[in-house]
Amino acid sequence: MLNVLVTGGSRGLGLAIARELAAAEYRVLAVSRRMSPELSAAIADVQKSGTGALSFVMADLSKTEEIPNFVSGVCRQFGEIYGLINNAGIGTHGILANMHVSKINELVQLNTLSPIILSKFVLRSMMVTGSGRIINISSIVSTTGYSGLAVYAATKSSMVGFTRSLAREVGRLGITVNAIAPGFLETEMTKGMDEDDLRRIVSRSALRRLAEPKDVAESVKYLMGESGRNITGTVLTIDAGNTA
Repeated sequence: MLNVLVTGGSRGLGLAIARELAAAEYRVLAVSRRMSPELSAAIADVQKSGTGALSFVMADLSKTEEIPNFVSGVCRQFGEIYGLINNAGIGTHGILANMHVSKINELVQLNTLSPIILSKFVLRSMMVTGSGRIINISSIVSTTGYSGLAVYAATKSSMVGFTRSLAREVGRLGITVNAIAPGFLETEMTKGMDEDDLRRIVSRSALRRLAEPKDVAESVKYLMGESGRNITGTVLTIDAGNTA
């Protein structure tokens, strides 16, 4: 059974990805700072289904100095890592002129530095087997912009450049690197948005609806599998036509 790390896997999009990959018979290691009731229920569901595996692995990825030991510990416990889904991140809203520098640092640390450093050490595991998949979760905000999300957009833009360059570095080793750029999804975050803002977002999309976490999760599964073996260095947009 192939091991796949899904960061931010305790809720929301990360948990949807973890569920989808476990159903596809991967051994999914959901990385988060703490267990959530949603993840606990998902683990129980996977155990009952008898397909794949889902486990909780505790880590605070903002502590980048601890990432090397974290990866080596995962490899000792579960074996070599085949897949890495860099999903963990924060989307703090704030006008740049008023945003505290500590908050800017926090966003850059978790959304950019952490996935780059995590990828560095996971790649060493993939190089042992001569195969692997890395998928970085970006955002359509990285190209469209959105008022109040300048720093968030900067971090998500950085992951696109990282994806394309890393794909060229490791392609000869049998490793693919891709990014997915979701639009606004039907999650707890959008449920808390102002109704007028949400209505405007929906009205701009070609399909007049929001995409769902499952749409992204199924795309991750495709890129992880044999069908995605010749896809690398790409950015897949899933936004119900918001950027069409």
